[in-house]
Amino acid sequence: MQGAAPAGREDAARAHRNLCLFDLDHTLIPIDSDHAWNEFQIRLGWVDEGEFRRINNGFYADYTAGRLDIHAYIAFATAALRTRSAHELAEAHARFMREVVEPAIPTAARELVRAHQQRGDRVAIVTSTNDFVTAPIARAFGVAELIATTLERDATGTITGRIAGVASFREGKVTRVEAWLADQGLGWSDFGRISVYSDSWNDLPLLERATEPVAVSPSAELAAIASERGWRVLNLFE
Repeated sequence: MQGAAPAGREDAARAHRNLCLFDLDHTLIPIDSDHAWNEFQIRLGWVDEGEFRRINNGFYADYTAGRLDIHAYIAFATAALRTRSAHELAEAHARFMREVVEPAIPTAARELVRAHQQRGDRVAIVTSTNDFVTAPIARAFGVAELIATTLERDATGTITGRIAGVASFREGKVTRVEAWLADQGLGWSDFGRISVYSDSWNDLPLLERATEPVAVSPSAELAAIASERGWRVLNLFE
């Protein structure tokens, strides 16, 4: 006979019987925050417009096609950040939130997140976009738990252009969520319902962990999979 679960594990599972994981870009917001931040760097005058946009668009095409080299992308996308002070970065991101992100957040997305929170679900945003870009966006949704691609920082706090640990991308999202749950003494089986919301087939490994997978304004590839498997389809951007 199996022994009793540790008290801390029982308490954590009892406090949140259900788990809800949200992708961010094109799921809770109708933009790609990573791509939009890079465009914003052009507006700030931090990068050369023509060359930077060409490369940025190429990486975005690779992402949508499922062939992104995320390490090469992070090195590219953070080049200008590595030359800016913490104050400059904070000021620029606050402006990015005011001018780009906040106006784009749909009321329906805020209400969906709030509904899961009010039901007592353990809620997290799980995104491949890096933590510098997404931490303020998660706060705007009132979500304390963010699992994002973590930028490596040196002893002074300066971004190095590398990824710390496992990138929160494709199968890496599953790895990161499992590590986050394990830190709390939990696993997938501790939840009665696991909801996962995403627009992208890149998130198929995470969606397949769900008892309630939801395709949100899905890409053509994910829409086909959702139709074949009978998954719910939701559009928050109409």
